[in-house]
Formats: sequence, structure tokens, C-alpha cells
Amino acid sequence: MSTPDLDAALSALTTFLAAPTPSAWLAAVPGNLDLLLIDHAHCEKKAAAAALALIHRHPDRPELLQRMSRLAREELRHFEQVLSLLGARGVAFREIGPPRYAAALHAVARRDPEGRLADQLIIGALIEARSCERFAAMVPVLEAAGEVGVARLYSGLLASEARHFQHYLDSARSLDAPDLDARIEALRALEATLIETPEQELRFHSGPPG
Repeated sequence: MSTPDLDAALSALTTFLAAPTPSAWLAAVPGNLDLLLIDHAHCEKKAAAAALALIHRHPDRPELLQRMSRLAREELRHFEQVLSLLGARGVAFREIGPPRYAAALHAVARRDPEGRLADQLIIGALIEARSCERFAAMVPVLEAAGEVGVARLYSGLLASEARHFQHYLDSARSLDAPDLDARIEALRALEATLIETPEQELRFHSGPPG
């Protein structure tokens, strides 16, 4: 359900992203929905693990600990929701190959402790923003395809995923790094390139099929 706060959050995250989801990716959704749901479940599991890893590595940052603890709990609830939906559809959760997306973003993260933390937080913001942007873009496609249950799930996830994007971005900005804006722009550009470049394997965060 649309609300002024959610509309503002969606506007903020779409502005943060340097490119929208390609129409060719959205066109491939109805015919690959079970595969995308399996990958989405993996994404939620990995998002929880990433938040917990930040808690483990940065015990001296209490505000970050609180944000990441809340985020990890929500990501695991979303993981459970997607697993339940897969079960209702008679689809077994299984291992599948990941896309290049997250690995390519993390591959350019800086190695010094402060720079690495800033980059990890920016990357987290980009991944969460892209997830939310895709949820919103998928809802009308799914409704038109008669996939009302999946559309309802993604509509319900929009608000929390929009908060996750902001948690990561606020945490990055709280570091007060002098080069933060430049790093945001560089990683935004890379993320857009990954989203726009065709890939052989369709995944939740992949480029369009090609």
C-alpha cells in the first residue's frame, strides 16, 4: 500500500540508483519466477549474513550494531516468507549459481579498514535500493501475469527494504569520510553498468537476459 512516507522512500532510493531496472529484465520475470524466488531467498539469507558480519567486525560502533541487528532480523523474516511461498508453490529451495553482481561490487572495495567499511556500507545501500526498486517494478508485471500472491509479498516488503537502504546509507555518511561522495558516485556507476549489461543467467540482481 502506498503511503506518503513510502513514496518518499522509494523516490529517494530511485534517485540514489544511477539507472532503473531494464525493461528486458522485467519482461523475463513471469517466465522465470520460480528461479527468481529461489535466488531471492538466497539474497535474503546473504543480506542477513552480511549484517551479522558487520556486527562481528565492528563491535566498537554501537549505532551500527543496533542498525545491523534490526536489519539482520528483518532479512531472516523475509527469508522465511520467501521459503514459505516457495513451499506453497511446490518449489524446492536449492543452491543455484550467484550472479556477478555482488561479487563485482565487493571486488572493488578498498582494503584499508576505514575505506573498506565505507565501501561495504555503500554497497549494502546499493543492493538494498536495487532490491526495493525491483520489488516495486515487479508488482504490476506480476499482477498482470496473474501472480497475485508473489505481487502481494513484494508489495509488503517494500517499506522494510526501503528502510534497509537508508540504514546503510546513513551509516556510511556517519563515518564522515572526506572522499565518501566520490566513492558513492563510483560505486553507483559500477552498479548501473552491472544492471544494464546482459547476462546468460537470470537472477534477482542480474542484468537482462542476453
